[in-house]
Amino acid sequence: MKNSRSAGASSPVNGKKDWDTRRKRKIVDITQALSASPVDVAALRRMAISEGGLLTDEIRCQVWPRLLNVPPSVLDQDPEKVERENNKDYNQVLLDVQRSLRRFPPGMPDEQREGLQEELIDIILVVLKRNPQLHYYQGYHDIVVTFLLVLGERLATALVEKLSTHHLRDFMDPTMDNTKHILNYLMPIIERVNPDVHDFMQQAEVGTVFALSWLITWFGHVLSDFRHVVRLYDFFLACHPLMPIYFAAVIVLYREEEVLECECDMAMVHHLLSQIPQDLPYETLISRAGDLFVQFPPSELAKEAASHESMASSTFKDFDLASTQQRPDSVLRRRRRQRQAALESSAAAAAAAASSAVTQPSTARRFVRLAVMGLTVALGAAALAVVNTALEWAPKLDLFP
Repeated sequence: MKNSRSAGASSPVNGKKDWDTRRKRKIVDITQALSASPVDVAALRRMAISEGGLLTDEIRCQVWPRLLNVPPSVLDQDPEKVERENNKDYNQVLLDVQRSLRRFPPGMPDEQREGLQEELIDIILVVLKRNPQLHYYQGYHDIVVTFLLVLGERLATALVEKLSTHHLRDFMDPTMDNTKHILNYLMPIIERVNPDVHDFMQQAEVGTVFALSWLITWFGHVLSDFRHVVRLYDFFLACHPLMPIYFAAVIVLYREEEVLECECDMAMVHHLLSQIPQDLPYETLISRAGDLFVQFPPSELAKEAASHESMASSTFKDFDLASTQQRPDSVLRRRRRQRQAALESSAAAAAAAASSAVTQPSTARRFVRLAVMGLTVALGAAALAVVNTALEWAPKLDLFP
């Protein structure tokens, strides 16, 4: 089941034969990183971010625990059972799990699905029991079910607990203040990249609520293809806890034409943005999100977002972006030099697309944008450059205390 559900991950940007060769090479690289003593976590992060992610669920079972730094001793523990009667969270968890039928593989026998739903309830209740400072929120089960389907109950329990006390910590407060704080990063990112889209959204007074379910479920609730969900999880687990909000911004920016052509009305724009397309170019968007993280790190946006720091962000200090070797401008200058040759060679194609824009402006603009984004994938995502440099500092950073 695992292999059939997500082995394909996202569609590669190049030809199938070339992708097959690079896929085999990547599997070898991942195996070598896992076999190293100590395990080469730096390489595993690079593999999780780069094109195709971690490729299969069998590989994810080995790599996801390393990305979250979950000790083997924890992974070996058998899951415990929690008394459901009189449990304050049980009724709400049960309702949410019962409504999660579409998150399970189509055609799965009812008996098997019902067994997994029982395990899903147990994982959630166990994590909440062990960590009474955490508060359940609707949407949490969408994240937990992804881990359950990929890893099984024992591994999923250990990883979800670590994730809940780090990446998801802001969402599990008694109030939504910290969640709102993270959402507040969305508009500053959009403004820096495309002021026209930002101003239009501000004029429509649409706010950021449309992205709430994206953020708190890591897109698990809104994407119908499980391969795309786990590909994003590979990316998010290897990156800064705020990366999902950068990915949300990239989706909005990718839909620039649809947004600007929409009636400037709050309800209309909210409806448009809430209906996330299912055919997004995930690899190019992942690359672009990494690019924006380097160019506009959370530390640069913090004052605009809010006056207080996110708890999850504080456990992963911006990859030390202020350090000499990792200044965003330095990273970008290196990448621009790498891109220059490719950009020059694509000038003719871009000019042709621009000329066709006279008769088909929307199509041409999207073509040019995708061409540029495709170059980013081919040359290596900016997120990859961030992690490469950041991991040189890993011994100094207590990434997951």
